[in-house]
Amino acid sequence: MAGLFLCLLALPLLVSDAAETQPLRTGNAALGDWTSDAPGVRRKIVAADLPPPNQTKSAENDPHVVRRPPGAQLHVPPGFQIDQIASGLRNPRFLLTAPNGDIFITESRANKIEVMHPDGKIDLFADSGMNQPFGLAFYPPGNDPQFLYVANTDGVIRFPYRNGDARARGPAENLSAELSGGGLLHGGGHWTRDIVFSPDGKKMYVSIGSRSNDSDDAAEADRARIFEFNPDGTGRKVFAWGIRNAVGIAIRPGTNELWMSTNERDELGDNLVPDYISHVEPGGFYGWPWFYMGGNQDPRHRGAHPELASKALVPDVLLESHSASLNLCFYTGDQFPAEYRGDIFAAFHGSWNRARRTGYKIVRVPFDHATGKVRGEYDDFVTGFVVNNESVWGRPVGITVAKDGSLIFSEDGNGTLWRVKYSGD
Repeated sequence: MAGLFLCLLALPLLVSDAAETQPLRTGNAALGDWTSDAPGVRRKIVAADLPPPNQTKSAENDPHVVRRPPGAQLHVPPGFQIDQIASGLRNPRFLLTAPNGDIFITESRANKIEVMHPDGKIDLFADSGMNQPFGLAFYPPGNDPQFLYVANTDGVIRFPYRNGDARARGPAENLSAELSGGGLLHGGGHWTRDIVFSPDGKKMYVSIGSRSNDSDDAAEADRARIFEFNPDGTGRKVFAWGIRNAVGIAIRPGTNELWMSTNERDELGDNLVPDYISHVEPGGFYGWPWFYMGGNQDPRHRGAHPELASKALVPDVLLESHSASLNLCFYTGDQFPAEYRGDIFAAFHGSWNRARRTGYKIVRVPFDHATGKVRGEYDDFVTGFVVNNESVWGRPVGITVAKDGSLIFSEDGNGTLWRVKYSGD
């Protein structure tokens, strides 16, 4: 795909819905499915709303991914517009904006990283030294990085990098043996790994999901955790644990707070267990596999570890169960209205373990700008990828804020990239 230029004129422009923000949905009304999704729909789910385990039978409802149907449109809030900016990508799973405005794209199945320039041209950055790559991070933080770090499923590598590089200027370098193939980050089960640095560049955080849905056997040693390292891969420390699969992690701008987007467990019914977005409490225990959403015990581990029940934390924002919230980013641009600045955007890949489909959208998690804290609610922002309860034409995954302040996201069902921008129209 090196040297590819994108032609936007051939792509129909998809514009905002003229819809007002809706009242906050709580309780059962918040536990909807794709038919209730629309820009401006607001939901707040709390632990007290959750049904008992196995209230409904565990469903197996994998999506059938189809090409975009004729006339199918995506929907965004009033004042926004959305268009497709790239296609033909293979499994675009992670996006990262470089200081100069380039967008780095991880194509996990192809074991390569590409870079899309502001003019739309895409170059191959690297295609060696990788094994199911996912998370990317520049180091040191700031406007003059020297390396691009890559989180493979079995370790962390880095490429030498200078602003504007369209091709890796050197081979991949493995970090410490503990982080290389066969070390701490071994494959199997949940394969994605994300990576981010503290604002001062002194610490590196790496997330690793569980191997299983709900097992606590020996194969889960050093899984379902977020680890802290030195930038060279030494100094391992468990930063937080009991986190089934923190697919996306990010530092909240202007703070040292680490945030996560987490896939919770399956096979307890349509509305259990909620996925979540939350700040990460250092040393915090988030319940997996024995508890969920605080001290609620998983019935498959009845009576296990009662000493941990009171220590299990309740995440900040509970999401519709089985939404598969993957990557997240904080809005740091100036293009959107001021009330969006500092809020979280997250990509929902979509459900398989739910009779009525949910997810397949981009959501916004607003902060209360008076208190600096989230309100526990989230809003639909981009919807329209679901055709019916059997078929979908897109599965959002990666998300980033472009240098011009627009929001870029990927979907790996048909391998496309999309831009949401604010025009005020």
